[in-house]
Amino acid sequence: MRIGIFDSGLGGRFVAAKLRRLMPEHHYTVIDDLDHAPYGTKTYDEITRLTETAIQPLLDCDVIVIACNTATTAAIETLRLKYPDRVFVGFEPMIRPAADCSTNRHITLLATSATARAPRTKTLIEQYAADIRIDMPDTSGWATAIDAGKADDIDLRDVVQSVAQGSDVIIIGCTHYIALQPRLEQLSRIVLEPTEAVARQINQQAL
Repeated sequence: MRIGIFDSGLGGRFVAAKLRRLMPEHHYTVIDDLDHAPYGTKTYDEITRLTETAIQPLLDCDVIVIACNTATTAAIETLRLKYPDRVFVGFEPMIRPAADCSTNRHITLLATSATARAPRTKTLIEQYAADIRIDMPDTSGWATAIDAGKADDIDLRDVVQSVAQGSDVIIIGCTHYIALQPRLEQLSRIVLEPTEAVARQINQQAL
């Protein structure tokens, strides 16, 4: 099966590496939009326009993975309406799984400003985490730093503080931040990101 993967920056490559390990039998094509990254500070209309333009080379794939939480929340429904014969699978913050496994009822969501303020994110929180404290540290500049190969320079003190105050689950709500996963796993026993769930969705398409 041909799987196309799109992210605004390097996050798509991190996702592709994980999917190749989980499902090596498929063929993968990865597209980014580094000329316009990061998407997290743009308007939803801009994100939708840029995403649609960027995915054009992937339209002949069997499944198109929008490996960008920001692009998923802003654009995926528009893409599904405009290209009804294409299969789109998106990334979104794992609010429900985090709520289910948080003993302290306190989680940390790492997301771009666009994802954090997205109606879809707010809906997920209202449905599954209304009684949970959710810290959203300022991640401004993280995606740019990761695209520049400077993930190790990112200051995680706000995440450390959130964990110290009782957060027992960290949600990686931007695929760029997969680059930080080893560091985050040193801070918290539970760090969630949706690549494995996306792999299960892709496998369902192959049945």
